[in-house]
Order: sequence, then C-alpha cells, then structure tokens
Amino acid sequence: MSTATAVTTSTSGIVAVGDALVRYDVEGSGDGPALLLVHGTGSGGAVVNWVGTAPRFAAGRTVITLDLSGADRTVDDGGPLTVESLAAQVIAVIEDAGTGPVDLLGFSMGSPVSAAVAALRPDLVHRLVLVAGWAYTGGDEYLRNLFTLWQRLGEFDPAGFGRSVTMTGFSRGFLNSVGREGVEALIPNMPPTPGTLRHVALDLEVDIRALLPRITAPTLVVGCAQDATVPVENSRELHAAIGGSTYAEIDAGHVVFFEKEDEFVETVTDFLVPVGV
Repeated sequence: MSTATAVTTSTSGIVAVGDALVRYDVEGSGDGPALLLVHGTGSGGAVVNWVGTAPRFAAGRTVITLDLSGADRTVDDGGPLTVESLAAQVIAVIEDAGTGPVDLLGFSMGSPVSAAVAALRPDLVHRLVLVAGWAYTGGDEYLRNLFTLWQRLGEFDPAGFGRSVTMTGFSRGFLNSVGREGVEALIPNMPPTPGTLRHVALDLEVDIRALLPRITAPTLVVGCAQDATVPVENSRELHAAIGGSTYAEIDAGHVVFFEKEDEFVETVTDFLVPVGV
C-alpha cells in the first residue's frame, strides 16, 4: 500500500557499469519523458533522498530513481569515485530503462553528476534540473573546508558528523520549527558509512567547469537561499555558466524538498514540459 511518505515501486532493475552493479527503480507511467532523480551525498541514496518526493512526480509520469556507487543498494569494488564514473552509471540506467531521453534532476552531489550526463550525452537528456549544486569545490573555500571537516568527523567523531550534516542541511528556522526531538531524530539519518565518506571524497574533487558550456538541454537551476551546505552563490554561478538556463531560488535550507516540498515540486513541474505535450 502506498502512502504519502513511501515510494511504491512498479519495477526495478540492475545494470552492470564497470565493476558496479547499479540498482534502479521505476515508478508510475506516462507518455511524456521519464523523470530521473539523482540523489546527493549519503549511503541511503535514492531511498533517503526521494522517499517522500518521488510519488509527487509519479502521477501521470514515469519516475526513475537509482543508487549511485557508495549508496547501500549498489555493489562495487569500494574504490574512489569520480563525477565521470557516476555519470556513466546514470547513462547506463537511462539506456537500460529504455524510456528514451529523460528529464534529469540532480540534487547536491547529484547536480554535478547530472550536469556531466547532459554535457556528455545530450541525446539522453530532454530537460535538466540542477538543485543546490556547484561546479568547482576548489573555488569555494567554504565548501572545501566543510567537506574536509566532514571527512575528519566521519573518521573520528561519527556523532559529530551527524550533527554537522543536520545543522548545515536545514535552515535555522526549520530546525527550530521541528524542535529538539525532531532535530535529534534527524541526526542519525546520514551516518558516516564508508559509502557516504566516498561521496564526501568525491565532493572535494568536483570540477565540471569545462563541461558546462557543452550543455544544450533546457536547464533549470534551483538555488536555496538559506543553504549552509552548498551556499546559494554556487547555484547562481551554475546558472551564469550554462547558456540559456533558467534560475529559481527557494527560501529554504539545503534539503529544499524536505523543508519546502510543495514549492519545490511546483517549481520543477512548472519547468518540465507537461506530460503528453
């Protein structure tokens, strides 16, 4: 039985990409382009990021979610990750699912990965949405230091890692609105597993500046005005670097689809070509 907070999966698949067996799920159906959601940092992968949001898009539309290497349900050799290797996994899922060109939405770490897919395989991307993303970690000392701190906390202070991720993942107003019990319940949601720390190591190495001019798909960049993980200036810079892109800003923290789910879904839906058109 489906609920507002759980994804009901219609079908699932596993596709081999190099040494990785990448797990993906397909929900809903529709005549228009499928929507593929690419998750951010965290071993929980698609299950954590999209559990409440994917069903909002699935009415009359096919929605695909996947677990990139480092997430719990995808198995590989445990080695270092690159934007290009994860982009190859997204490309393989699009081809294996057989839905044709997709509307591609990437959140946080999934944003540079999705941008790389659109640049490298424009034939597979109908429209592109980049949420709370960035192009170059080395160009932002805040980002570089935050991800370095996460590495250190993940190794030496797992509880501190959870608090840091929670503190930067949500706006101050949201944290105060859910209260102490609500905040304490959020903290264990992203433990510093080996997979999560592989994602953090990748976050430190992101540099897709050379790929951005190659993006030809209509693109929406969504920035989060109160983002303390990836400051909103990074989204504004992405927008400026992608020719012809559209920009929207939501007054929320990093995990915008959790804080402002209705506004997020409406913003994305308004940009995507209506189903059946």
